[in-house]
Amino acid sequence: MKLVRYGAPGREKPGIIGDDGKIRDLSRIVKDIDGAMLASGGLAKIKKANLKRMKPVSGKPRLGACIGNVRNFIAIGLNYSDHAAEGGNPIPKEPVIFNKAPSSICGPNDDTMIPKDATKLDWEVELGIVIGKRARYLARDKAKDAIAGYCLANDVSERAFQIDRGGQWVKGKSCETFGPLAPIGPYIVTKDEIKDPQNLNMWLDVNGEKRQRGNTRTMIFDCQHLVWYCSQFFVMEPGDVIITGTPSGVGLGMKPAPIFLKAGDVVTLGIDKLGEQRQKVVPAQ
Repeated sequence: MKLVRYGAPGREKPGIIGDDGKIRDLSRIVKDIDGAMLASGGLAKIKKANLKRMKPVSGKPRLGACIGNVRNFIAIGLNYSDHAAEGGNPIPKEPVIFNKAPSSICGPNDDTMIPKDATKLDWEVELGIVIGKRARYLARDKAKDAIAGYCLANDVSERAFQIDRGGQWVKGKSCETFGPLAPIGPYIVTKDEIKDPQNLNMWLDVNGEKRQRGNTRTMIFDCQHLVWYCSQFFVMEPGDVIITGTPSGVGLGMKPAPIFLKAGDVVTLGIDKLGEQRQKVVPAQ
């Protein structure tokens, strides 16, 4: 299933993408696509619904973040060997975990705002994991059971905040619109449709120019390991999201000199089976 949230910011409705590529409204079946829905067996209710009897939503509504009310937005750093190398970083012996503020989350095609005083705005195409049930001290072989599905994410980053100004990474990763999930979406694809999350092609362009090309098979720590690992340090609840790292080709790693985003730039990105995103970079409001 491909689950979406559509409509104006703060008033999104739950929906599902049919075989014809059109949205069907799920408001009569579930209140939202969020942790509460996942925890209460909402996926099973949606699976039983007869989509053929539902009329497609008219027009082309805005898509919101594909999961609502995210409480814990977890990110993994330096999880692709080529990305670690382009930054001159050693391969981590264990996953590098940090958080993005949930307030950074926006829709997959919403504008990316340049934060006040930002100078090094960067991009990162990433695979997102949506947690489907409580994950606490999981056994390694049970970690996959805690996954509800997967989504596309852009881990927008402000490198000056992240690196030049010291401290933890969170302040360079959490500004408004830095999570089109981070932007997230366009939809959650339930795990039954993603047979092998470790073999998905991924790409990102800026103004139509190639920037990132990669595949999830080059992750240092795979999705199942990441869910297991995180559960050893903190409890994850349904609706929590883990974004899993990015391949090489970020602006910070460009040669002979870094290249960063500016107002007017357009970022497009996608992952096999998980759809595409498009964000225009705009000045801070």
